[in-house]
Amino acid sequence: MAAITYDQATLVYPGATRPSVDALDLSITDGEFLVLVGPSGCGKSTSLRMLAGLEEVTSGAIRIGDRDVTNLPPKERDIAMVFQNYALYPHMTVGENMGFALKIAGVSKEERAVRVREAARLLDLEEYLERKPKALSGGQRQRVAMGRAIVRQPQVFLMDEPLSNLDAKLRVQTRTEIAALQRRLGTTTVYVTHDQVEAMTMGDRVAVLKEGVLQQVDTPRNLYDRPANKFVAGFIGSPAMNLVSVPLTEGGAVLGGHPVPLPRSAVAALAQEGGRTATVGFRPESVEFVGAGEGFPVEVLVVEELGSDAFAYGQLHGGTASSDARRGPLVLRADARKPPSKGEVVHVAIRPGEVHVFSSVTGRRVSQVER
Repeated sequence: MAAITYDQATLVYPGATRPSVDALDLSITDGEFLVLVGPSGCGKSTSLRMLAGLEEVTSGAIRIGDRDVTNLPPKERDIAMVFQNYALYPHMTVGENMGFALKIAGVSKEERAVRVREAARLLDLEEYLERKPKALSGGQRQRVAMGRAIVRQPQVFLMDEPLSNLDAKLRVQTRTEIAALQRRLGTTTVYVTHDQVEAMTMGDRVAVLKEGVLQQVDTPRNLYDRPANKFVAGFIGSPAMNLVSVPLTEGGAVLGGHPVPLPRSAVAALAQEGGRTATVGFRPESVEFVGAGEGFPVEVLVVEELGSDAFAYGQLHGGTASSDARRGPLVLRADARKPPSKGEVVHVAIRPGEVHVFSSVTGRRVSQVER
């Protein structure tokens, strides 16, 4: 096992106008499960491939433990990678697939058999060792790919969207298995996904990337409670945080024609910027339904009833707040037993201490939510 360090690691593809990964500074501790997450094209898979040695670093350095591996070939980095498409050999049995890398490395037949059986036991694959990949389900093939990585006993596991080919139910089950297995093995793991729910449920910490630039790295809870900027706020959370551009007043802001108090520190920071607007954010569960005149009005467009939860999707009813800073309609968590009706105008207020404020100029956070 070993720690990992990206030190101003940058990759610029030939002919590109901007870096695919731009001066990435990231430290991953020994035994940590770190998830790289972000939208398509953000540089997360490229960052992983740089660590694996599959992409050449343009500038900066990458270290595994005390070794600078920036210019080392993949086979000398002591890493094992699990790919999206599993990459199993169809003519080999499960056992042969899992032990093939050891065979190439010159490990004895007896030692290979011991390691393969041990990995098969961990992954509940013992009864499938003599089968070919075509006789397995998608989830079982994914576990074989995991087993092939485990038998190598590397310092680092690298996983590039390994669950994306599975159906929704199996994906939930398998991500739990992977997280539990990593805890048991204690191997430093870097995991790439575009699914922020997957990232939040699996990672000890999560690193959010956008256009090759690291936006924030923190625990799932801190990312959710204290996003560093509008992008992280809108990306992390399902449903996403509501983000609305609002005009400022002396005591706060105006949302839907109604005043919204803001923290004094936020008002002071915004005043220094000289802007007349800000972006107010609030989570769907951070609102309470109130009487007319007590909060801002929202016209309900769609209601999703999920059994234990209900979410109302709507738009501001009247008022002057613009919607350019938010993505889609407002989302409100409602009483699952008595959700509002489609077409109904409800009045909601943001709970005290649960409003997030972001600069309209820089997009950076200017308030601190206290928990």
